[in-house]
Amino acid sequence: MHAEDGALGDLDTVMAERRRLITLAYRLLGTLDEAEDAVQETYLRWYRLSPEERAAVANPQGWLTRVASRVCLDVLKSARARRERYVGPWLPEPVPSHHFEPPAGSVDPADRVTLDDTISSALLVVLDAMTPAERVAFVLHDVFTLPFTEIADVVGRTPAAVRQLATSARRKVSTHRDSVAALPEHDAVVRAFGAATAGGDLGALTSLLDSSVVLRSDGGGVVSAARKPVAGADNVARFMIGVMAKRPTWRVEERPTTDGLGLVYVEGEEVLGVVNLRVAGGLATDVWMVVNPAKLAAWKG
Repeated sequence: MHAEDGALGDLDTVMAERRRLITLAYRLLGTLDEAEDAVQETYLRWYRLSPEERAAVANPQGWLTRVASRVCLDVLKSARARRERYVGPWLPEPVPSHHFEPPAGSVDPADRVTLDDTISSALLVVLDAMTPAERVAFVLHDVFTLPFTEIADVVGRTPAAVRQLATSARRKVSTHRDSVAALPEHDAVVRAFGAATAGGDLGALTSLLDSSVVLRSDGGGVVSAARKPVAGADNVARFMIGVMAKRPTWRVEERPTTDGLGLVYVEGEEVLGVVNLRVAGGLATDVWMVVNPAKLAAWKG
């Protein structure tokens, strides 16, 4: 085999990991842009290795996973300072349900990404409240099934400490999952919520909201959005109907998201906002509205 053939094979091997690395980084960071940047940095580090160093890597997939995780961990550690500069509430980037589906015809199990709640906005909000080390431990162990010994190398802790981190994170995730409605109930509430919002029916919308509901609106300081969370059923209902009253050219449409059914604000053919709900006990307990254009790229086209 010629040297250039070996180089091509090496390139094919590592680039085949890109989709998996993106889904890993998205779970860890919550936005596609940051995930793309983290994976790009991971590949730069791979190609900074000498040919001899790359040849000595017995498991390129494992090497890439560990490096991408370390890059994401560094980003998470700096997130607090960045969030302090962020205008208004910060929310994970919502994506259409099909965004992480494997290419047509793919039969490689390693290339498939299960459409479960580990890529939902609801769970990403829970993960975002964790410490960076907890989040990395949970995602790497419970989602990507890495052993604690490998995760310990990523986070700089002992395997026993990493096990405790994963247990703590799993407890928080379990609490979230236990209280969240099943998909049929979730989608029924979303449909009714969308119809009441589009129809301007304040009473119907209020009846769908838990008394302690909180709405967070992420405009990133780029477009108009609530700078602080909106709390209470009446306040949230009035806010939602006010959004449509101020923008008569907008439509509310149902779209499948990684949370189940979601709602999008559409003008013409352009998606200008995405609304996801957390539903429990037949009522919406959280409303997440993302109108920051930087977080809507996956909805273009």
